[in-house]
This record gives sequence, C-alpha cells and structure tokens, in this order.
Amino acid sequence: MAIPLLGYPLNTQNGRVSNLAGDNSTIKPQTYASSAAGDDIARTEMDSLIEQAYRQVFFHAMRSDREPFLESQLRSGNITVRDFIRGLLLSERFQQGYYQCNSNYRMVDQVVGRVLGRPTHGDAERRAWSIVIGEKGFTTFVDALLDSPEYMNCFGYDLVPQQRSRVLPGRPLGEIPIYQQFPRYGTDWRDALQDRAPIHQGAPSERLEVAATWVNEEPPAFALKLWLGLFAVGGFEIVRVLLTIVVAMLRN
Repeated sequence: MAIPLLGYPLNTQNGRVSNLAGDNSTIKPQTYASSAAGDDIARTEMDSLIEQAYRQVFFHAMRSDREPFLESQLRSGNITVRDFIRGLLLSERFQQGYYQCNSNYRMVDQVVGRVLGRPTHGDAERRAWSIVIGEKGFTTFVDALLDSPEYMNCFGYDLVPQQRSRVLPGRPLGEIPIYQQFPRYGTDWRDALQDRAPIHQGAPSERLEVAATWVNEEPPAFALKLWLGLFAVGGFEIVRVLLTIVVAMLRN
C-alpha cells in the first residue's frame, strides 16, 4: 500500500515572517509573449525569462548544458514556463549533477527551494518528501511540487519560481536565494569521490601520511632545503676527489 504524504507543521526561523508558504509580497509579476511573430522586444523578454529559469534551477548553465528543444517549445508557445521548469528538473544534466550526487533528504532541500522558493519546514517536511522520492521516484516528487496548490497560487503556469520572503523588516539586505545557498553536492559526495579516485597506490594510512606532509604534490620546504644541502655537499666531495686524483697523476 502506498504511503500518503505525511503531514508537517509550517514553521519559520524568523518570527517576523508570518508564513513562508503563503507570502507572495516579494514576488514580481512577469510578462512574456511568444517570439514566433518576430517581435524583438518579445524575443528579448523571452531570452531574459529563459536565463532566469536556468539560474533558478542550475544557478548557471553552460552552452553544453542548455536544453534547445525545451527552449524552442517555450518560445513557440507549445509549453508553459511550468513545463519548462519541469523539463529542466528532469533533464540529464540535473539528474547527473544533482540527483545522483545527493541523498533524498538533500534533494528535498534542493528542489523545494528551487521550485517553491522557500526553505523546507524542518525535518518533518524533509522526511515526508523523501519518502515520496524513495517510494514513487524523483519524477513523481517533481510533479507533486509543480501541481501543488502552493506552487500554482504563487507562480502558476507563466512565472519562473523565485525566492519568497527575501525582504525582511529592519534589514537592508534580503535572504540569499536558495539556489546560491546549496552547493551542487555536499561533503559526503566529495569524500566518496576522493575515496574512489585511484590517485595514489598503497594502503589508506600511507595515503593519509602523504597527504599530511606533501602539499600540491610537492615536498615540504625543510625537506627540499635538506635535499639541496646534501646535493651541494655531495657535489663538493666529488669535485675534491677528482682534483686529488688529477694532482696525484701529475706528480707521477
């Protein structure tokens, strides 16, 4: 039997914010039109909207990471902005760069922040959505967020998700956007990559000793000075021996 979405209380870390889930005061409305007619202004607005969507989902996107088919569908009006966001979240780049690098709990933080524009409501919401990912898959999780009343009431079909409740009373600067707060992967994935990488041979204890004494694959300064000193003394002794042999030969 499928487990329904667990209930979780709404909370916030700032007492002056009434409800992060329902605050729309900091959302700026966006207007866009189809650029199929060749209108330069509409095309410029669409370019800006697409860049904002990439920034919201990926923080930044290289040319090789872009989705030209989705962009074409959006420009021609065949899909909505919500469909475009869904395509980016289910794209190969997001799967390899985010989903495969994180646990379900961390993915809830990543996707809820990017899609709903707010942090998760504590461990309860994080646990509830992680069960959905584990039981029904990541696609179902994304669809549930995009179909939720919270998303539809705040962004609908035509708005790019953005950070909500960023402007707080008594503060000159608002909160950092969610997509800038969360790195692409955490320390656990970094450590796992380091353990699997065949950089050094030998036992793990030997690798730790090398890492503790060598910096950037170079010996410490005192070892380098000692080696240069021994090299100079050895060279001097070789020259002395050769001169002694030459002098002895000349005398004979």
